[in-house]
Amino acid sequence: MTERCPAIRLEQVVYDIGGKRVLDGVSLRVECGEIKAVIGLSGSGKTTLLRTVVGLVRPVSGAVYLETLDITRLSEAELEQARRRTGFVFQGAALFDSLNVFENVAFGPRHHLGLAPAELRRLAREKLALVGLHGIDELMPAELSGGMRKRVGIARALAMDPQVLLFDEPTAGLDPITSHAIEDLIVGLRRELGVALLVVSHDLEALFRFVDRAALLYEGRIVASGSPAELRRSEDPVVRQFVTGAVEGPIHVM
Repeated sequence: MTERCPAIRLEQVVYDIGGKRVLDGVSLRVECGEIKAVIGLSGSGKTTLLRTVVGLVRPVSGAVYLETLDITRLSEAELEQARRRTGFVFQGAALFDSLNVFENVAFGPRHHLGLAPAELRRLAREKLALVGLHGIDELMPAELSGGMRKRVGIARALAMDPQVLLFDEPTAGLDPITSHAIEDLIVGLRRELGVALLVVSHDLEALFRFVDRAALLYEGRIVASGSPAELRRSEDPVVRQFVTGAVEGPIHVM
């Protein structure tokens, strides 16, 4: 274990929205080089948790660390600098529809690093190659398949060389073959770059194929954490119902 680890640490994070408590004392660790998932029902606060990690929302209380830096104590200017440590891959890729692929991938470095045009082009092509895309620099997002859009979104997240990658529903809306390809890509990025990856999803079948550990978020709290095998063996009724998808149990879905 190096002094850089864990890459992400949440301590007793509380977040409210519209008078509703979404995160209620959440504590979570993601080690360097680990692929960790947060699982839970739709609307359970998984995406909100991701947004606290990147500083897009500030918790009511608690602390969020990127390595040793507590981002909840930073000014907006300091937080902007800290965000460069993270890459966020949105559920729908969230590409800029008016920009071509090269411009999407180069967006962060162009605005923050002051690179020359030739260096921006080299960097964009390097990141696109990392996600298995070549020769599509000038295409517009509307010309891409869903899987290609997702890969471009990942390349854009990699453009600032982050230490942490965050994925919001990485396989949502994709066919099974493309989903498996994205899963393999995520594992490959961990192997090649050594980054920490935090993935949120409710697709257990997909997640349990490639994550190291998963934490179940239920009613604002982490109620269980372990490897996929450990969660499958759990005797906790909430965990068992969620993992098996049973209708009957303590989880009531409206």
